[in-house]
Amino acid sequence: MTTHDVVCSARTSPRTASAIVTVDLDALAANWRLLKARLAPGADCAAVVKADAYGLGAKQIAPALRRAGCRTFFVVTLDEGLDLAPVVPGCSIYVLAPPLAGNEAAIAAAGLIPTLNSLGDVAAWSAFARAAGRPLPAALHADTGMRRLGFAPAEMAVLTREPERLAGLDVRLFLSHLACADEPRHPLNAEQLTAFVAAKARLAAAGVAPRASLANSSGIFLGPEYHFDLVRPGAALYGIAPVPGQHQPMAPVVRVQAKILQVRDVDAPATVGYGATHRFSRPSRIATVAAGYADGYPRSLSSVGICFVGEHRAAVVGRVSMDLTTIDVTGIPENLVRPGMFIDLIGPLNPLDEVAAAAGTIGYELLTRLGRRAHRVWQGGGTP
Repeated sequence: MTTHDVVCSARTSPRTASAIVTVDLDALAANWRLLKARLAPGADCAAVVKADAYGLGAKQIAPALRRAGCRTFFVVTLDEGLDLAPVVPGCSIYVLAPPLAGNEAAIAAAGLIPTLNSLGDVAAWSAFARAAGRPLPAALHADTGMRRLGFAPAEMAVLTREPERLAGLDVRLFLSHLACADEPRHPLNAEQLTAFVAAKARLAAAGVAPRASLANSSGIFLGPEYHFDLVRPGAALYGIAPVPGQHQPMAPVVRVQAKILQVRDVDAPATVGYGATHRFSRPSRIATVAAGYADGYPRSLSSVGICFVGEHRAAVVGRVSMDLTTIDVTGIPENLVRPGMFIDLIGPLNPLDEVAAAAGTIGYELLTRLGRRAHRVWQGGGTP
């Protein structure tokens, strides 16, 4: 990790912070380059930075990826796109949610590319483009099996029969979204691929042949036939394993630490925390750390979570509360468990995916739930 480009949140400092979230921008850039290197010849690699780059700070993440070579970004909402545009000049920014009526002028003024998910979206954006007197960019999203957003097969049939509906539009991308890419053997993957190829061919026959995009992070690992012209990784960029249960090729990007507030000795049969759910069976030492579910450390880790004090495992004991978590530090050297010192909630020895699994959730949710009162540090520059 380089230290030439360290940016910290201004609201707190390491001295005053109760928790620190460290984001390794060089590891992030390395993950993007690793994914790009896996692609079929001619395919390009975008980056999904929705939900404030999965909670890690889109205004820091996206420029780092741009420095690494990324030139295409995906967000979900118009507000996300408007916030992102100034920090990645010269890049393409796709907004995945439908462009709600009344937002057309803002989308066009910012140079964003809306994703059209229905014939109604096409009609509205086409009308706006024709009124503006210039072609406006757009993406078309086909539903091939996720059944959330996108053109249903019947709507795609109408669009390919009547391509004049796209008058005034510069269609840049045709995309769909895989529902089960993290399960390589799931039959829906092949079904969606077949449906996507067929829809793409029908569009081309109607004279509409934009770049095509199907694969998300996990989809990249399904094979080159899923890569098309552009892939859209999100979670893998941030260190989440793209294929659960298989080798983890991605570098860890995030470290979450919490400060020890107090250390105390307890004797059996004392209890700790709300509900007195943990009873000590022997004399023990516990440390109270300044993080709880308000900071994104889930209550479901009560009495099952594992933290690390240096290289020493420390079990969560009792319930995780809103602001505090208690851990058993019995047997850990006293010089490592003093008030003011930090322990790892997520770190090199307790990876994000393992913490998420223990909490009964996924890494995506843990990242996006990280609380805003933690001090944030972005280390490295994401340089090539």
